Amino acid sequence: MQKLGEMLVSTKIITKEQLEEALTIQKQSNEKLGQILVNLGYITEDVLLSFLSRQQGLEFVYVSEYNISKEMLNYIPRSFMEKNNLLPLEYDKKSNTLTVAIPDPFNLFIVEDLKIATGYNIKPVVASPNEIKENIKKLLLQEEPEIEKFVEKIASEEKTKIEVETFSEDETSLKLAEEEPIIKLTNNIIVTAVRKKASDIHLEPFEKKCRLRYRIDGVTHEEAFFPHRVYNSIIARIKIMSKLDVTETRKPQDGRIKMVVDNREIDFRVSVVPVVYGEKCVLRILDSSALCLDLAKLGFEEDTLEMFKRAINSPFGLILITGPTGSGKSTTLYSAISTLNRPEINIMTIEDPVEYIIPGITQVNVNPDVGLTFASGLRAFLRQAPDIILVGEIRDTETAKIAVQAALTGQLVFSTLHTNDAPSAVTRLHNMGVDPFLISSTLILVEAQRLVRRICPNCKIPYEVPVEKLYHLGVTDEMVAGEKKVVLYKGKGCDKCNDGYKGRIGIYEVMEVNDSIRELILNNRSDYEIRQVAISNGMTTLRKSALKKMLAGITTIEEVLRVTISDIQE
Repeated sequence: MQKLGEMLVSTKIITKEQLEEALTIQKQSNEKLGQILVNLGYITEDVLLSFLSRQQGLEFVYVSEYNISKEMLNYIPRSFMEKNNLLPLEYDKKSNTLTVAIPDPFNLFIVEDLKIATGYNIKPVVASPNEIKENIKKLLLQEEPEIEKFVEKIASEEKTKIEVETFSEDETSLKLAEEEPIIKLTNNIIVTAVRKKASDIHLEPFEKKCRLRYRIDGVTHEEAFFPHRVYNSIIARIKIMSKLDVTETRKPQDGRIKMVVDNREIDFRVSVVPVVYGEKCVLRILDSSALCLDLAKLGFEEDTLEMFKRAINSPFGLILITGPTGSGKSTTLYSAISTLNRPEINIMTIEDPVEYIIPGITQVNVNPDVGLTFASGLRAFLRQAPDIILVGEIRDTETAKIAVQAALTGQLVFSTLHTNDAPSAVTRLHNMGVDPFLISSTLILVEAQRLVRRICPNCKIPYEVPVEKLYHLGVTDEMVAGEKKVVLYKGKGCDKCNDGYKGRIGIYEVMEVNDSIRELILNNRSDYEIRQVAISNGMTTLRKSALKKMLAGITTIEEVLRVTISDIQE
């Protein structure tokens, strides 16, 4: 049997030099040659599996090329299929042969087990483990027999009653929303999301079917599809649970749900928006038991944490946390004010909405319907002599000016902005109409942040990379202490994680506003100039923070590239 390396060279997939490099690494790490070539970027997982399959005399296939019906679930016990990551693709009745996709061409013992378990002749083919896993998930979650039977039952009942009474589609959805199968299905969607540690539930209607997705560790995953009748009933059920107007389908609505899941009280923030084919619903999961209030555990590097702590202990001034939605800004803010929370300090917050209740702190919900906005709430706060004020978000000129005024007159003010990096916050405030001299007088620190996925500790594997291949990312010789090669890590993927990742950690860019930065702000200089001076003053950029976590074995190259942009100017 021809060796893998020889096969790849003979077909000109890789060069002899690349093979020799991989063999040298293999001698040091004892890792499989194919995985080393994948880690080096010389071949893909699919190419590797294709050649390994050929070695074993098996066919490599793409699952997406098969039209797999849910009837395939009847051919293999589901527990066996999920446990071993096997996917039935097609059945030939004439020869009693079941074609099954397997993830490992060397694990042919499973074929014998499957033959005994099913009674069929088994034809194994090899496919990508992740592709098999995703399709099993879709296949299992597409099947909702109880719901389907219920919908069929309703349809047949409507047929027999059509001459007696007719229901509009909205009325039918409302009737279904109160029925037990829909109640069970909706509860199951929510409970499953909590147990999978999802941060959001996305329910989206399209022309022919409707989709359920969970956002887990910042990445959305397809979970199930529903016919429109069932989907509309689920949306109606969620509206009932969150006390929204079930009959209103033409304008956006916001609500909240409180549920106890696994003995934990969970809050859900509900947003329903009308779209082309119905209503899209997103539930944001707020699990107070998962809230980390220890600044040291959020992911700050030692020097940036020291800088951040120094700023939050200032007697007055403005501290801004920036980043996109879902970047962990709220967690950082709550951690900061929890650190400062003492009986002798009066802390007040105005939020939209209050996400987590912290004992000892006065927290206020924005309510525009009665005129309680960030600006009006902030003005009221100033009459109650607070020491520290948290403004959920600076969205407009009025709020920005009042926050700056509060910081100027003796309060320590925390707030958030939506900007891409720390220096951009200065320009954002200026564009909101705040004068440069007020910004320079009040702003003491800006912190930008993102979240990267952690490598799963259960399936974490090392691989070696020459440092020169990491230079384009921004890795410097100083960061690797002059080493020529570094050991990085990635997750293989296991039953305890999502594609090799489990959980997230913050990366931070902390810009301390010192005299040199203040002078640039006063002179209305560009973000680029402020950024360069901040870096020369010791600011760690988002990319550099992410690279430090990559080199420490916490995250991967893929996450660094997904979440951050290069610091290297072309």
